[in-house]
Amino acid sequence: MVKPSERMSISNPDQPASSSPWHIFTVFLTLGLTAFGGPVAHIGYFRTEFVERRKWIDGDQFQDLIALCQFLPGPMSTQVGIAIGMLRGRIPGGLAAWLGFTAPSAILMIGLGVGTNLFDSGLPVALVHGLKLAAVSIIAWALWLMGRTACTSVIKIAFTVAACVIMLFTNLVWIQVGVIVAAAIAGRLLIKPEASVIGASDGVPFSRTFGMISAGILLGALVALPVIAVFTNIAVVEVFSSFFRVGSLVFGGGHVVLPLLQAEVVPPGWVDSDTFLAGYGAAQALPGPLFTFAGYLGAVATPGTENPGGWVIGLVALFAVFTPSFLILTAALPYWQVLRAKPTLRTALAGVNAAVVGLLLAVFIDPVVTSSVLAPSDVVIVLIGVALLAWKRIPVWLIVVLSAAAGTVLAG
Repeated sequence: MVKPSERMSISNPDQPASSSPWHIFTVFLTLGLTAFGGPVAHIGYFRTEFVERRKWIDGDQFQDLIALCQFLPGPMSTQVGIAIGMLRGRIPGGLAAWLGFTAPSAILMIGLGVGTNLFDSGLPVALVHGLKLAAVSIIAWALWLMGRTACTSVIKIAFTVAACVIMLFTNLVWIQVGVIVAAAIAGRLLIKPEASVIGASDGVPFSRTFGMISAGILLGALVALPVIAVFTNIAVVEVFSSFFRVGSLVFGGGHVVLPLLQAEVVPPGWVDSDTFLAGYGAAQALPGPLFTFAGYLGAVATPGTENPGGWVIGLVALFAVFTPSFLILTAALPYWQVLRAKPTLRTALAGVNAAVVGLLLAVFIDPVVTSSVLAPSDVVIVLIGVALLAWKRIPVWLIVVLSAAAGTVLAG
């Protein structure tokens, strides 16, 4: 019987040379510098690079990874990249893939947060207003795309409306978690299973025992970290606990992370709403994963102190929000066959996907629109931004630059 590692080496003769962590890092660093456009665009970049050009994995295996990572919580496109790195070079390969893909935007976002702190009153008001208008356009378009795929039945639309209404009346993070859990249970009970299943793939580089250990660490951290944060009252621990929770509970990644992050940092007073939305708008103009927005939030946050977090807290937040992805992937990869044998589990995901559209819609209404669109000219800028996104011939980063410039000029 051929071992998984032998199967991979047979399919690609140059496996030993190209599976080194350094080589994996350099390949993903190139993508981290050039992969604009968000999670869907990232998947396209990955397919071109790893299926068609380098042939690290085949098309079926790639589709399996997408299906699996869509099913799991965490940043979907980043998890696909980490999984490719793991299949190529085990755990060191996964770490190298994540570091290469994440580092460029993480450095820029943390740098932006540190730069924001250099201003006595934050970034210039006119620039903040322009970035917030860019965020309005981008979130509106994301809502439209997500709604078309996630809200395809009366039951799913009901999930969306219920989640939105609940979150408009409360913005507590635990309420959001409760909504996600309730949607998963309701989806399992009320949504009809689809015929499609998650496929299995060969060459998983670690055992089920290792996967169970990872799952135990994840669940233990989710329970223990909030308790430790309360009893120690240490800012670093509080930040790590909050961002670890976000990374563990957000489904789909991308724009879906916005409601959970907003609930973690704005209501407690760590970050004000304007600074939050300005950073989110700026994040759209960068390549790589949107989750590096967490580094910016850590850098500008003031948890338990009047002084901003700076680059150290930015790194803590960044590490915390991505750590669950490694634990979740190493827990799930050995069990692909189990997921494949139980397609009804996807009904729970369908319920969650519909609910997170409602969560994002609630945040879009308040505070995104209510604090950003203040004049008829703002409406015009937002509508032009949405039209350009729908046109798809202008990159997102350029739309952010144009919206920020227009908002700055008008506000000025």
